[in-house]
Amino acid sequence: MFSRFILLPLLVIYCIFPIIAYAQEQTAETSSADASDILFSLEKADESHQPSSGTLFTASAQLGFLYLTGNTRSADIKTGLDLRFERGLWRSSFVFDLLVKKTEKESQIDNNDIRKNFETTDQKWSIASQTNYTIDSINQNYIYGSVFYEENRFSGFDSQASVSTGWGRRWFESKYSSFDADIGPGFKRDVTHVATEDVSNGMRSHTQDTFILQVQALYRKKINEHIEFKQSFTIKHAIEVGQNSIYKAESSITSKLIDSLQLKVNFVIDYNSKVDDDKANLNTETSVVLIYSF
Repeated sequence: MFSRFILLPLLVIYCIFPIIAYAQEQTAETSSADASDILFSLEKADESHQPSSGTLFTASAQLGFLYLTGNTRSADIKTGLDLRFERGLWRSSFVFDLLVKKTEKESQIDNNDIRKNFETTDQKWSIASQTNYTIDSINQNYIYGSVFYEENRFSGFDSQASVSTGWGRRWFESKYSSFDADIGPGFKRDVTHVATEDVSNGMRSHTQDTFILQVQALYRKKINEHIEFKQSFTIKHAIEVGQNSIYKAESSITSKLIDSLQLKVNFVIDYNSKVDDDKANLNTETSVVLIYSF
């Protein structure tokens, strides 16, 4: 159901469905409703800059790199891509993130020979997509559909995936801040990780399927003309007792350097309630990246 061969087509469907729907309804009246996607929030565009077609498409790419030499040699790279499409009652987003870390390791060849080479010590990537459809433009209520997939080479799982659909609302909005939240049922699949040495001993990974209740919230605050703060929370609570639940919080501060270039400081807390004994339940990630909007 959640194999990687069908997940990417699902993501594509979530992203392009609003475009197809409106291509078939070009004579329909364009709505000015403002439904919020929960995965991420970009600054609301000035209406004076809206295209005459009523369609808004934005994209941004981020890149962070760190290379150390001396007593320790390592290289880290973090990159990602955010795409957003808005038209009338529809709003869609697609987010891709990649993190790779390589560290120099020493291996003993013989008594007089030590070999040094770079080994991957951390590697993960994720894709997420969400589409909202506004059902009440006055109270800004919407229904949503979301898809998520992640592979983390050094976690307790080979992959984690989920789908969810439900209801959401923009509860508060002013010139400088907004608060959005949504809730709905969903389904999650975790594929456990088995180390190479354990595979040779006959151990195999196994799949954990469970229904979930997904809750998401996003608070955005524009501190001044150049700085914006965002705080998001995501809960994927397993309905079945004993299954893994996921709790995630992400905080970020973005500062504009020039028109198209921004600096982003990001802090993520990721908690899995049920992991292997040799793995930690709580993981954190701190990053500083440059973002280019185009």
